[in-house]
Amino acid sequence: MITLVVTACPAGLRGDLTKWLLEISPGVFVGNVSARVRDSLWERTVGLCKDGRALMIFNAPNEQGYDYRVHLHSWEPVDMDGLTLMKRPNAREDYQRARTGWSKARAYRRAIRR
Repeated sequence: MITLVVTACPAGLRGDLTKWLLEISPGVFVGNVSARVRDSLWERTVGLCKDGRALMIFNAPNEQGYDYRVHLHSWEPVDMDGLTLMKRPNAREDYQRARTGWSKARAYRRAIRR
C-alpha cells in the first residue's frame, strides 16, 4: 500500500497518477501496487513535478513498517538508530536567512530624499 501526496504540481501529473492510484482528496493518492510500479511512479512524479513537492509513504520490512521518500520538501528525513524521522526546519534560521540586505521601505525613503 502506498500513499502519495503532491503539492503545487501540474494537472498532467495528477492525471497520470490516477491511472495507477485512487485520488481520495486533491493531491492525495492511495493504492496497492508492486515495488517495481511504485519506483516507476516515484521517478515519474519527480520528473514531472518540477517546482512542486511530493511525499510518498509505502510499506517496508523494517521496524516502523513503512518508509518514505520526499522531493523538494522543507522537512527532511533523518535516520536515528534505524528509525527514520522527519526533521523540521528551524523557523529562526529561516527567518535569519530571509533577512538579507536592506528593506524595501528603506529604498523608498532613500529614493524620496534624492
